[in-house]
This record gives sequence, structure tokens and C-alpha cells, in this order.
Amino acid sequence: MREFFSKVFKVIARFKYLIIIIVGVLVVGFLDNNSCYHRYQNQQKIKELGKSIKRYRLMHKRDSARLKELETHPEAIRKLARERYYMKEDDEDIFILSDDDKDAIEEE
Repeated sequence: MREFFSKVFKVIARFKYLIIIIVGVLVVGFLDNNSCYHRYQNQQKIKELGKSIKRYRLMHKRDSARLKELETHPEAIRKLARERYYMKEDDEDIFILSDDDKDAIEEE
């Protein structure tokens, strides 16, 4: 048993710099909280959140334009109420043929 430990110690003493470099690369590359792997994951999250921000900004711009139109044109309120909420006047009947196109438009 003593011979085994002396051989292991000799190998460690001979390759001490290589072992330290390998351990350092493992710690910096994978094990640390600020490792390269975690940095890569965080970069992917940042890209995904950037896409979400872009999508929400477009939605905000579109909705702001709709709100401005509703505030300035009283006829736009009637149009919205008729198209989206199926409101009608007393002497009218409403026939809904298909909702497929409406769902596709709202998702955009």
C-alpha cells in the first residue's frame, strides 16, 4: 500500500503543472457560477428575452395606434364594437360564418 501511494505521489509531482492546469480549466469552464457554460446559457436567455422585447414593442406600437384611432374617431368605436364584440343595432341581425380568420389576425 505504501508503494502505491509513493508511485501516485511521484506521478503527481511529475505532472503537477499539467494537473493544476486541467483542474483550473474544469473549474473555470464548467464548475464555477461564472463559468463559460453558464455564460453561454445566459447569452441564450438574453437573446430569447431580446426577441420577446421586440415582439412586445411591436404589439405596444400596434395597440397604441388602435387606441389613438379610437380616441380620435367615434366611428372607429362603432366599427370595433361591431367586429370584435358582435354588437348590433336594433333592426339588424348578425350571422357569424367563420372565426378562423379572426383568430389568425389576433395572433399576429
